[in-house]
Amino acid sequence: MSIRQVATRAGVSPATVSRVFTQPDAVAEDTRRRVRAAADELGYVPNPVARSLARGRSGNLGIVVQDIANSFAAVIIKAVQQEARREDYALFVAGAEHGGEDEHRLARAMAAQVDGLILVSPSMSDDQVREIVAVTPVVLVNYELADVPAALIPADDGTDQAVEHLHALGHRTVAYLTGPPIYSNTTRLHAFRAACARLELTGLEIDVRDSRFSAGVRAADLVLATPATAVLAFNDELAVGLLNRLADRGVRVPEEISVVGFDDTGLAAMVRPRLTTVRLPAAEAGRAAARILVDRVPAGAHGTVEPLRLASELIVRNSTAPAPPTSPPT
Repeated sequence: MSIRQVATRAGVSPATVSRVFTQPDAVAEDTRRRVRAAADELGYVPNPVARSLARGRSGNLGIVVQDIANSFAAVIIKAVQQEARREDYALFVAGAEHGGEDEHRLARAMAAQVDGLILVSPSMSDDQVREIVAVTPVVLVNYELADVPAALIPADDGTDQAVEHLHALGHRTVAYLTGPPIYSNTTRLHAFRAACARLELTGLEIDVRDSRFSAGVRAADLVLATPATAVLAFNDELAVGLLNRLADRGVRVPEEISVVGFDDTGLAAMVRPRLTTVRLPAAEAGRAAARILVDRVPAGAHGTVEPLRLASELIVRNSTAPAPPTSPPT
């Protein structure tokens, strides 16, 4: 079915049909209605590529995450994809597994091919982020930068809940397993230190600089070399790796040591004992970021938007219990 056939049926020129689908505000309402009715009768579907070119846009959005295989990132990607599809955008996805420079290179390359970009917990510098902002509309997830719209899950809320829970159970020495050197890990670590100071707990930091299951396995022996009776891990994958290694060593969780994760991914309810964790609204953050980005594309990213702050929640399961009366095993 061609545009000329629609034009003949509606009694207008092919140029008018084209404007109806690319610049509808430039066409009178009764003409728009007549053209759309003719298109529906004939089963005409405008070429999405042609529509995008006419509008000066690609019809694509992009998202850059640290690790595509990470469960938390996967939830965000899926939510963004659903929103993008609803608004007739395709989504390009990139994973930057080699630090800030790799991430910066990928973001720059993608920015030239999309109408807008979502950066999830970027590890690049503020200046590098602003370089991307100068090229295309950008929305951040779990990263705050002045005048750049963002969907944020503040670290202090969930971290406070986790540390207060362990304090209420009688734990007085708590270890934090760090994640990679990214914004979300930095803010959680600061919140952990502040909560321990406020509650007069001994807060230990075990620097694994990773977020994967294997890093949690390696960290277990480091944890057992400390007097900690409880551990707060940067994410669920670290926490589950830790649980598995502790089980291999014959250390009972939570009787001898308590473990708390972060994110509340599908792993948390699958392991045994089921993992106490901080639930982060990843899907909600992804949907919100996509909606903000889609709204900014037609406006050319003009104007500032206050960051959207989402609440986290501690989900108490079976991996935490009252502190043991004696020191943990070494």
